Amino acid sequence: MTIHGLSKSLYPTKPAHFNLESIIRPNILALHPYRCARDDYSEGILLDANENSLGHSIHPGETTKNTELDEIEELDLHRYPSPSHEPIKSRIADIRNLPGPEHVFLGVGSDEVIDLLIRIIVKPGGEEKILITPPTYGMYSVCAQINDVGVVKVPLELEPIHGEGGENGRFSLRVDKVKEAINADPSIKIIFLCSPGNPTGTTITLSSIKQILDCERFKGVVIVDEAYIDFANPSASAASLVSEYANLCVAQTLSKSFGLAAIRLGIAIAHPALIHVLNNAKAPYNISTPTAYLALRALSPESFSLKRNKIAILNASRVKLLQSLSTISAIGAPIGANEANFVMVPVLDKNGKKDTDRALAIYKILAEEKGVVVRFRGKEAGCEACLRITIGTEEENGMVIEKLKEVLAN
Repeated sequence: MTIHGLSKSLYPTKPAHFNLESIIRPNILALHPYRCARDDYSEGILLDANENSLGHSIHPGETTKNTELDEIEELDLHRYPSPSHEPIKSRIADIRNLPGPEHVFLGVGSDEVIDLLIRIIVKPGGEEKILITPPTYGMYSVCAQINDVGVVKVPLELEPIHGEGGENGRFSLRVDKVKEAINADPSIKIIFLCSPGNPTGTTITLSSIKQILDCERFKGVVIVDEAYIDFANPSASAASLVSEYANLCVAQTLSKSFGLAAIRLGIAIAHPALIHVLNNAKAPYNISTPTAYLALRALSPESFSLKRNKIAILNASRVKLLQSLSTISAIGAPIGANEANFVMVPVLDKNGKKDTDRALAIYKILAEEKGVVVRFRGKEAGCEACLRITIGTEEENGMVIEKLKEVLAN
């Protein structure tokens, strides 16, 4: 079966053991995508999409200042948005050193990318599966359950490191264990790798990713979730491999390093053939006009430079926060590699042992009595008694330390 609408010249050939048509669900391959009005024409007297020709009805309010909101209100909000957003894709392709915009898909956050990939590849019913490497991002399992597909778990290995700060640990991917799982279960269709990991903050090496991509027994797709890659080393991005591996998809987002969590723009970077299938299956107008407007501004050279400066500030603040946390005796040495915009530390009892119950209590007191909200991850594999703390402003980081000391003193 062929991929509807895909030119034969765009069918992938590398790696040799991977066949895209065999991994995509047959009903998706046969899908004739919905043709929306803007697929054909986007200029002229547009009377084809049943839009409100009188424009939007947002009242201007009391102010007449030319604010950012005013600029958005001046957009053609009564018209359906572009279904393709080529300028955004072209800019992303330039930033990530991709051959062209045909390697880029846009979704409503990376969560839509994750869900859509599962829907087009993995057959519902529980017989076919995804593989995850806990502790990891929880949406992989949530999407799997929603789509009624199985989940195979290959835990990351926490390697203890002993030093002045006490017992530390760095998570590592056991490629041999992943291969064992692949060999034991040919029904695995997708492997999710979070790099840098959430909540581990640890980047997976490109050599480890390539070992899995080169595994001839695995006929599915490897998805590398790089939501935090800009806080680590952007040159370590698996996006550099998509031209070589058609069985790879890299998920990114504007939520983290770009600071645009509210606009919900996610990115998939992959071989044009897989991007084509995603476009066939997506909702017709999944990216709104305001989102596209703000995203394109954020991807300008000037904004990109500002983003780099903020990343440098946050990374420096991460170092200072870790130093401050190390002065609190009831906080253990950080878990993970600290290569994202957060840190994860265990809460200890009076004997210096990890104490999950105490960590949960501290988490609740901080939020409910002290006005400081962190994330409790203490019941996940390898994260015993841990709190995950996002890097805030200098003032916010100082408040975290102050309130932690107050609560732990009792």
